[in-house]
Amino acid sequence: MGSNVRVAVIGVGSMGRHHVRVYSELDGVEVVGIADLSIDACAPLARRYNCPAYSDYRKLLDEQKPDAVSIAVPTAQHLEVACEVAQRGIHMLIEKPIAHTIQHAREIIDICSRNGVVLAVGHVERFNPSVRAVKEKIASGELGRVFHIEARRQGPFPSRVRDIGVAVDLAVHDIDVMRYITGSEVTRVYAEIDNRVHTDHEDSLSAVLRFSKGEVGALAVSWLSPTKMRELLVTGERGMFRVDYLTQDLYFFENAILADYGWETLQILRGVSEGKMVRYALNKKEPLRSELEAFLECMRGGTSSIVSGSDGLEALKIALALVASGRENEAVHLPLFGMSNS
Repeated sequence: MGSNVRVAVIGVGSMGRHHVRVYSELDGVEVVGIADLSIDACAPLARRYNCPAYSDYRKLLDEQKPDAVSIAVPTAQHLEVACEVAQRGIHMLIEKPIAHTIQHAREIIDICSRNGVVLAVGHVERFNPSVRAVKEKIASGELGRVFHIEARRQGPFPSRVRDIGVAVDLAVHDIDVMRYITGSEVTRVYAEIDNRVHTDHEDSLSAVLRFSKGEVGALAVSWLSPTKMRELLVTGERGMFRVDYLTQDLYFFENAILADYGWETLQILRGVSEGKMVRYALNKKEPLRSELEAFLECMRGGTSSIVSGSDGLEALKIALALVASGRENEAVHLPLFGMSNS
């Protein structure tokens, strides 16, 4: 590998074009090509960032020989593209979800392992400064025991998404964040799903998740809202954290009962009362930039934390369990779900 890391982006739709932009802004990184079935989508980006455009991503891989690629093609194509990339010994970041089936996800993880390439999954919310801050505060005990985590992720229907529904396209974000900030695994889920505007898949999801350490999660995810909402609420003994994903703001609403009694002298939680509210000053940064920096550092042999293939698989497994619960109208228990090659 030379002084510059040579990168390429396969798939330059709504997310892929942001990968091209961010890569072009990073020091020590050279964008050596972009690929998309629509050469019309590639051409303006290729001119702007002075790189070649391809309609055949295999030709891009063979001619430009990049060190790393971002894969941002439709989910159903992830396995095919990942196999071609891994077989050439190229490191990859695959946009979430890792795949549309559990079996495809396992095959992607396996071929990357066999070829010794770094596999990162694009769960970008992990790199949101407000999410990282709330994880640190929970880990340090500032919230005490965590009782409940609620995520709301809603907005208008995106016509670009046709191959998957809200569970796999959107809910995987918050599933991954919940696992990340608690260090706890999902053991059981129950969901109600609906189909109002999407032609083939669910576009509304309301769900409850039970975690291994006793936390209860709640998801409200849909493509039915005229306004975009991205919010996470984490409630525990000492109060509640509120994360606004969009503004990267973090708030804490104190439980005044604990503040009055003092943590050390209180043996059991005796009640809840409204206390002070704190808005934390965070250093805001584009999450995608942090994600790509971590990916590149990892492939250089650094210690940056990425979202691994196994993390991506677990988020997918839980999302598919939610869909199965909604269709079957019953709770689904994990980790038994997904043990077959589904």
